[in-house]
Amino acid sequence: MTQPLAPAPNRFIALLSRAGLDWFLLALIGVVALAYFQPGLGSKASPVPWKAITTLGVGLVFFFYGLKLSLEKLRAGMRNWRLHLLVQLATFALFPALALLIRPFFGSESGDLLWQSIFFLCALPSTVSTSVVMVSIAGGNLPAAIFNASISSLLGIALTPLLTSVVLHTGTGGGQLWGLAVQLLWQVVLPVGAGVLLNSRFHAFAERHKASLRVFDQVTILLIVFTAFCDSFAEGIFTRYRLADIVKLGAGMVLLYLVVFALIWGLSRALRFPRADQIVAVFCGSKKSLVHGSVMASLLFPASAATGLILLPLMLYHALQIILASSMAQYLGRQVVREPVAAV
Repeated sequence: MTQPLAPAPNRFIALLSRAGLDWFLLALIGVVALAYFQPGLGSKASPVPWKAITTLGVGLVFFFYGLKLSLEKLRAGMRNWRLHLLVQLATFALFPALALLIRPFFGSESGDLLWQSIFFLCALPSTVSTSVVMVSIAGGNLPAAIFNASISSLLGIALTPLLTSVVLHTGTGGGQLWGLAVQLLWQVVLPVGAGVLLNSRFHAFAERHKASLRVFDQVTILLIVFTAFCDSFAEGIFTRYRLADIVKLGAGMVLLYLVVFALIWGLSRALRFPRADQIVAVFCGSKKSLVHGSVMASLLFPASAATGLILLPLMLYHALQIILASSMAQYLGRQVVREPVAAV
């Protein structure tokens, strides 16, 4: 008996999912387009208190993140120290080193700002949900993936501002550095800590509502991206870049992902990691977090109209890493399924 066709919107969503896309990527494109046509709607001149709204949203995002942290799984995963060291070095050393290597190719003033945005991307921690999902699809070590993605996010609270401060000279003044530390404390550290302390009591609540909490995270990111691009468009930041430059930047983000993926895969094989740990290394070590990037950009570059440009490489990398990683994860997952059959 022929099954009835699903409604057109559901078929479209299913098609996007198979391609590694979801509504969030389309929404990102939508808010950037809205900011382009209506920059006054989300700029500093808007009567809407966007700064207060996004500040509250950021605090809640990190509180709910802490609420979902399982300390038992994290403790169990700490034993595999070689894997953890490789992932964290790839995230916070390999990426920045690659960014520093390409620094001479960005000589002009506009090129320097673009390079700063690329370095900011390279200084960010890994994602949590995307990394874990991709490791699961590829048949990797799931507890180790949860541990590494979570630890990366926590380390990023300190290492991302440190790296950008040393290389990009953000918050170099004593007062600025102290102000940034206070902002990070109130918006990131304390909410995460409160969530972790309440994990045992409200973890079940967070698990029941994890889909809604993920939507809340995404909506907060969309608001941050929208207001950042409104300010950038209002100040004419993007007028100095041609469409060809944006296309080249996208190609560069693809190349960056593939180079990092290949280097981590080669290192994990040289270290004779089991296949399940190799999968954790490449998928956790090659990701960059849009959540942390959006939040950190608003904290590290608060008075800059170029915040939209600072986020541009990250947005491109975010979209491309999902598409590329989902394809690779499905390929590796099919290999895991076939291996027992071939051995029979």
